[in-house]
Amino acid sequence: MELFFLAILILLMALALGSGYPVAFALPGSAIVTVALAALSGFLFESNPDAYFHQGGPWQWLSAGVTNLRSVYWEVERDTLIAIPLFIFMGIMLQRSKIAEDLLVTMAQLFGPVPGGLGISVVFVGALLAATTGIVGATVVAMGLISLPAMLRNNYSRPLATGTIAASGTLGQIIPPSIVLIILADQLASATDQAGTARKALHKSATGELTMPSSFDVISTSAGEMFLGAFVPGLLLVAIYMIFILGFAFIRPKAAPAVRYGGSFDRAFFGKLFMALFPPLGLIFLVLGSIIAGVATVNQAGSIGAVGAILMAGYRLKEGERGAFAPVILGLLSLAGILVVLAFFDTNIKSISDTRSAIGVTLGLMATAGLIVSIIWSSLRAYKIDNTLQEVMIETAKTTSLVFIILLGAAMLTAAFRAFGGEELVRDFLNSMPGGFWSKFVIVMAVIFVLGFFLDFIEIAVVVVPIVAPILLADPSANITAVWLGVMIGLNIQTSFLTPPFGFALFYLRGVAPPIVKTIEMYKGVIAFITLQLIALVVVGLYPQLVNYLPNRTSLTAETAPPPRNPRLEYCVEKYIADQFTATEAEFASTLAAVRGLNLSYLPKRTASALTKSFDAAESAPGLLKQAFEAEGVVEQKKDGFVPMQRVVRKLENDVRKIEAEIEENDTLVGRMRSEDQAVQKKKLEDDILELKSERDALVAKIPAEWDGVYNDFRKSLKDESTLRLQFRRASDSGYSTVKDFMNVLRSNDAFAALQADLMKLKEELLVKEPAELVPEVEALTKRFNDVTGADEIRSGLSKVRRPLKAKTPKIDKAVKEMDKVVKKYDTQLAWREKAGVNLLSGLETYAEQMLGTLGVRLQTKMTKEQALFVAGCRSGHKDISHNF
Repeated sequence: MELFFLAILILLMALALGSGYPVAFALPGSAIVTVALAALSGFLFESNPDAYFHQGGPWQWLSAGVTNLRSVYWEVERDTLIAIPLFIFMGIMLQRSKIAEDLLVTMAQLFGPVPGGLGISVVFVGALLAATTGIVGATVVAMGLISLPAMLRNNYSRPLATGTIAASGTLGQIIPPSIVLIILADQLASATDQAGTARKALHKSATGELTMPSSFDVISTSAGEMFLGAFVPGLLLVAIYMIFILGFAFIRPKAAPAVRYGGSFDRAFFGKLFMALFPPLGLIFLVLGSIIAGVATVNQAGSIGAVGAILMAGYRLKEGERGAFAPVILGLLSLAGILVVLAFFDTNIKSISDTRSAIGVTLGLMATAGLIVSIIWSSLRAYKIDNTLQEVMIETAKTTSLVFIILLGAAMLTAAFRAFGGEELVRDFLNSMPGGFWSKFVIVMAVIFVLGFFLDFIEIAVVVVPIVAPILLADPSANITAVWLGVMIGLNIQTSFLTPPFGFALFYLRGVAPPIVKTIEMYKGVIAFITLQLIALVVVGLYPQLVNYLPNRTSLTAETAPPPRNPRLEYCVEKYIADQFTATEAEFASTLAAVRGLNLSYLPKRTASALTKSFDAAESAPGLLKQAFEAEGVVEQKKDGFVPMQRVVRKLENDVRKIEAEIEENDTLVGRMRSEDQAVQKKKLEDDILELKSERDALVAKIPAEWDGVYNDFRKSLKDESTLRLQFRRASDSGYSTVKDFMNVLRSNDAFAALQADLMKLKEELLVKEPAELVPEVEALTKRFNDVTGADEIRSGLSKVRRPLKAKTPKIDKAVKEMDKVVKKYDTQLAWREKAGVNLLSGLETYAEQMLGTLGVRLQTKMTKEQALFVAGCRSGHKDISHNF
């Protein structure tokens, strides 16, 4: 019956959406009606409202959507969606202030003389508007009103002209900042948590181990990472559009002719070009650059964009009038002043201590006040001229409200879908598909593409993604990143604006296109661009580095970058070290030989032994790492025979677990049936249990007899690789850290020697001062020795001196005896310290410096730029880890 009500849920939603009922009410309405029907039916036919639910009851699922939405979107920590109204405001403000119109006209004049130039200018401007406005409707309408008449006057092919405008207008969905990317990032953050839990459960059931290595965790994403990940694919799509238009113009020159510019390309033209192009590019740089550089979060970048749009509107609405640029000039000067003050002064008000810091704070306040005045000035202009500011605020509120109401409705629909076992049904279907992850992925992409014919991008993002994303992310056979999955879905969703019958970009263009342009011509025009989008989808799918590299690079080169010993980075760090071992093999050997030639005989036995073992470990490290990668090669060779059998067995084991769970549930029900009235039902359940056990035994019998041997052999190979890597890490760390620690001891020689006079003075005072006076002096000297690296033995000896002095009956003789031991140890240590400082320190420093790029890499608190870039590239691909499960 759960499947029956699941079908009713889907049917109700389809009917509501197909009839034109508002999405914001169709989604939650379908959920509420279906849950109510299931509860009523269960009450009437089973005397239990919960009877027809997969698990839980109607009240739980009716409230689940609202509860989930509140917990996800109303928590202070989850502020991702705050960026949505900011970017919407920025886009609408730029569109209303006609900055987009200036850009279109100027770029058309610049590219017009090139064959297909008008089409290229539309794509170029579409990309710029995508990075500034991101509002598909506004972009398509603006380009349709301005570019389409010019293209038609110059005998452009109508399908090509309309297809170019419609497709270029949709670039705002994939080129950041994009609302759909923010929504996808938020949905994927929740999906990642579910996927991580599922993968840990899979690892536990497959291996029996209670914990899963953190290197196998599902990696989450954020809006900032989504922006970075979508940047290159967005530019790739723009390049594909331009190449297509140029190729089309070359093959059919009459369909995309060159258009001569009536004026001349003089200083005035390029001045106009600069004023049309520079402000949007500057805003793009500030918004995206601040995110890429790690200076601002997505929300802060959205605020920058909104303020930038107000400043730009402030001078555009007053264009041609005196003082039009005054507010923006004041704002730019104030911003420059703030940057200068931050560079040269300490602006912390609490730390004002001299005239310089007071001047810095004063200048900073003045520059900040100037920026605030420029923003208020521009806002007043936008408010007074054509009531622009108020209209933009109203449109922003409407659009933002629409997005959040759809999110709420989708949360309720998803809860209802799970209530009737829909998520488990989808998971079982996808997991049963042959071909592993990629067959599941292709099916999901195909479903999203087809849904794009009928649903809006927000509906797809908030309804489909929470269901399928956890399934795809949990699969270890591809071990994809959430940012790559998000960008792939974003590229796919982008086609929903072009695919008939509900392609919104087509509707927008139809509304502004002249009657001479037939609707069928518009449909013909977008087919080529839909194909180009699918080509881009395939390219990004085959080369995940296009998505993953930039987020990895930004993360690993930031101030907050994780250390090289992070478990997720260790494999790629070791690949880097292996390359360095190969490149510096001769230098490594000579450095090691030089340090082995140092005389360690006068050092304490323990210290000399530790250094010798450290050199031995360093010598063994390259060989161990080489063996580890050879062991990895053995694993890769065995995978071809192991993985196919593993998939069959894991599928059988999964089916067995489901049957055993059902058996356990039925056993529980049978145990509760003690009444004679339940005898028939009890007998039926017992028969079902016998049938299930028979089915379970049949599945167990299908497991290949050789599985245990194959599995144990493969696990041994995995363990051999893991052991070798662990041995290398220990050898590498020992080969560098022991030497580094000893160098720190020698570098503290001056501080150690400086305490000799105080130690001797304390020895003399033991014979003349009272114990009560001596205790504070001993404790103070102990603390000073504690601050000296390598002086633990002396500090420990002083503690033994202090104990008899603090006793109820002070024992001066014992304290003096212990003090003599301390002085003796001190003299001995001082002697070898001074000799080692002269004879060893220089050689050890040379060793440490030359070994830093190999043995010392793992012990760095942060990778160098070269190392970070290598690791970023290494981690940008997807690696199959399913053989570990």
